[in-house]
Amino acid sequence: MPERKDIFLNDEIYHITARRIGEDLLFKDEKDYYRGVFSIFEFNNLNSVEIRKRRAERAQWKKKSSGSPTSASLEPDKRDKLVEILAFCFMPNHIHLLLRQTKNDGISKFMQKCCGGYARYFKEKYKELGKGYFFQNRFNATHIESENQLKTAFVYIHTNPIALIEPGWKENGVTNSEKVIKFLENYKWSSYQDYIGKENFPSVTQKEFLLEVMEKVQGCRNSLEDWVKYKQELKK
Repeated sequence: MPERKDIFLNDEIYHITARRIGEDLLFKDEKDYYRGVFSIFEFNNLNSVEIRKRRAERAQWKKKSSGSPTSASLEPDKRDKLVEILAFCFMPNHIHLLLRQTKNDGISKFMQKCCGGYARYFKEKYKELGKGYFFQNRFNATHIESENQLKTAFVYIHTNPIALIEPGWKENGVTNSEKVIKFLENYKWSSYQDYIGKENFPSVTQKEFLLEVMEKVQGCRNSLEDWVKYKQELKK
């Protein structure tokens, strides 16, 4: 990923997107998705990270952070975090992140470490070494400047997977809102489950701030479901 020149402000929130170059997939199987989630957790660290030496730890983290009664979030967290990950969603060829910067240049360092580390993993696994840039240009960043914009970003990020079952839904609306809502509640590769009380990857996101803004768990549900139902009415 090319170097980014933007200046990000501490304590400010940004909606970040990063896309695989061309139409190529960013995640080809479940292991890739797990590696992606692990990457945004592990690389959120000012200190250097040696992931290759931590396969046993990664397997343990995967077990503990995948909805089991024993959560990785209960263990002491020794990371010196670059950002707060407020929300995330992984799609087959791109990712969405809602980040609040906590260290100077934290977002740029986090994205460089995370994207660079995942690209190396992917290229080695699928024998794509030497193919040039892995991600499409620089990552995109939108500064969140109001509470209303923050709520909109929360819904936008967590409704992205609708495209997997209803292509073109953003332009054309939703056919079956109940089916879509159920699908989103069971979509593993986002932070939505954790926000509605279904423990999924509890150690990855810092949820307290957004839960307050969204008016707790029910507010998160209502905001997303109201939008989906509106899109169904729009289609009608």
